[in-house]
Amino acid sequence: MRTFRWLGIALLVLVSASLMNAADQASMKVTLLGTGSGPVVRLNRYQTTTLVEAGGEKLLFDCGRGVLLRMVEAGVPIESVTKVFLTHLHSDHVVDLPDMLLTPWAGRTARKVPLEVWGPEGTVDMMDHLQKAFAFDIHIRRDVDEKFSPEGIKVTSHDVKEGVVYEKNGVKVTAFLVDHGPVKPAYGYRVDYAGRSIALSGDTRPSENLVRYSKGVDVLIHEALDPEMFHKIPNAFTPAQAASIIAHHTTPEQVGNIFTKVGPKLAVLSHTDGSAELLAKVKKAYSGRLEMGDDLMVIEVGEPVMVKKR
Repeated sequence: MRTFRWLGIALLVLVSASLMNAADQASMKVTLLGTGSGPVVRLNRYQTTTLVEAGGEKLLFDCGRGVLLRMVEAGVPIESVTKVFLTHLHSDHVVDLPDMLLTPWAGRTARKVPLEVWGPEGTVDMMDHLQKAFAFDIHIRRDVDEKFSPEGIKVTSHDVKEGVVYEKNGVKVTAFLVDHGPVKPAYGYRVDYAGRSIALSGDTRPSENLVRYSKGVDVLIHEALDPEMFHKIPNAFTPAQAASIIAHHTTPEQVGNIFTKVGPKLAVLSHTDGSAELLAKVKKAYSGRLEMGDDLMVIEVGEPVMVKKR
């Protein structure tokens, strides 16, 4: 009887481990590498960049200032991320693309496959010109000196349209149009994997199309801009410039309304100044589970959705 009892316990342990492993494989991991807004230099908030890991895929959304520094801090091998999805071509969302192209390629554990980039119209041209801008460095390191991988410095780029733009290993990425005022086209993205899902707004003012595409997601990461922010940085913008910026972003009250319409398991604010005042205003408009996104925050999208702060 004792032998059967130990066999039963061993079987139970094996089944539990198998179930836990299956649950891990069915989860998604989101790391906020940068959560700051605009072309502003902040040491505590780098520019907007989000890493999504699922099904063995590592997908980077936007490529703002400091992305490689944050990847190293997060323990992510920089050469392991070879797929980048851009929401739009404002500088604070693309400024570290040169670093992303060159640095993971030029090292001991160098990238040996092309960097692949998806984004709105103009992405292909931008990436072509980027390679021309660094033609001297590329030539020396590829052909003359270190002889780094010729494949690793290539770029495969795509100008996307609304719809599914990537699908592999059970991971599906869907681009959807958002409204960023005169910045057209601008996209948000939805990532689905094994019954889990997240959506990222990119930069946008309130968008019913975003609500439509984000329905049913576990996590919605959305931008927010508090108009009061402009009082904290006097003389940085003219009143007309401030009004223009506010007009194509989402206020705390508006983003609270969007979260209410979408109803995610977890709502996350990003592309913000991170202020307690902004968070308090969103909480007045939204009663669901809400987090202020911070650099290096990790979100495990499983059952349940868990948040690990820096």
